[in-house]
Amino acid sequence: MPASEEPTSTLRVLVADDRPDVLEAMRLLLKGAGHRAETVDSPQGLLRAAALGSFDLILMDLNYARDTTSGREGLDLLDLLHQQVNPAPVIVMTAWGNIDLAVEAMRRGACDFVQKPWDNERLLRTLEKQAREGAERRRVENRVRSEIEIARNVQQKLFPQKTKLLETADYAGRCVPAHEVGGDYYDFLDRGRGSMGFVLADVCGKGIAAALLMANLQGCFRSQAHRASPAALLHEVNRLFYDSTPPEQYATVFFGQYDDHARRLRYVNCGHLAPVLARAAGGIERLESDATVLGIFPDWTCTETLVELSPGDTLIMFSDGVTEAGIETGQEFGEDRLIGMIEAGRHSPLEPLISSIVEAARGASATGQTDDITVVGIRAV
Repeated sequence: MPASEEPTSTLRVLVADDRPDVLEAMRLLLKGAGHRAETVDSPQGLLRAAALGSFDLILMDLNYARDTTSGREGLDLLDLLHQQVNPAPVIVMTAWGNIDLAVEAMRRGACDFVQKPWDNERLLRTLEKQAREGAERRRVENRVRSEIEIARNVQQKLFPQKTKLLETADYAGRCVPAHEVGGDYYDFLDRGRGSMGFVLADVCGKGIAAALLMANLQGCFRSQAHRASPAALLHEVNRLFYDSTPPEQYATVFFGQYDDHARRLRYVNCGHLAPVLARAAGGIERLESDATVLGIFPDWTCTETLVELSPGDTLIMFSDGVTEAGIETGQEFGEDRLIGMIEAGRHSPLEPLISSIVEAARGASATGQTDDITVVGIRAV
């Protein structure tokens, strides 16, 4: 027997219609086919039942007492069902159906369309077919969710898990991906002899593809952490990243090497947003870009810049997910607000300052976080 003709196990179907005779006919039809029906007679009852119960299918009328011809009430109900993230496939039915209404219902998430009066055998075949396909979709979605959760846990392990104590500086970082995984990367590299490397990178793209590139970039940096100078390290990282990524992929990177004895930071900014250096004595400096991004050109050069940090000076590195938060709604977080928070928190503990910046950026958009948000800070003590 072909797989499509295999007997279907008992289905639990939620049926919504404002006519009692339709509900009773559906109940008897489904019972006779070995399925179970739960019936409701209003849009409100449908929403409540769908939110509380677990169903293999939802079979719902598009026309109710308030609107018996256009199907508008049913279409709006479809939208509300999907806001509940209900996993059950939805089949719509109406006595006033037409092709335009069917197309609109499918566009809003219905998996099939039935016109009254229905043919019993055909309706049962439609229900069982959509139930099988819905169950398969749920299995795939559950597997994907499980794999993404594994990827999220793995990526979190790629961020620094232990920190080396410095005598003259505190440091911390935090990354919050917009989705389960992302393309922002930060790291603390033990460079030996009282030296620490600080990396903040933003790989182009989002999601799984960006996460894979981020993991690649992390491997490049950690494998080259022994290089004597920032320029030598970045030159080799660029070569490795260029050789192992597609031509259109790149990363903006800020790399700084801090000398724990001299209180000096030797850095290279590879096309990244300029970190903010808030001096304890007052004043703001920016560590501007002085090299191109990594991964586009096989021949890559850079210039190192040296900056001295005095006790109380605070350096904040950040990704564009901070300053561009809220841009899609016209309420961009912006660099001015960021600098204001850094100046206001220059005497606050470093980790709470970083967390406050991250949370402010996450809350900047009314539609929710749309880009990875990463902040790394160094404070001389």
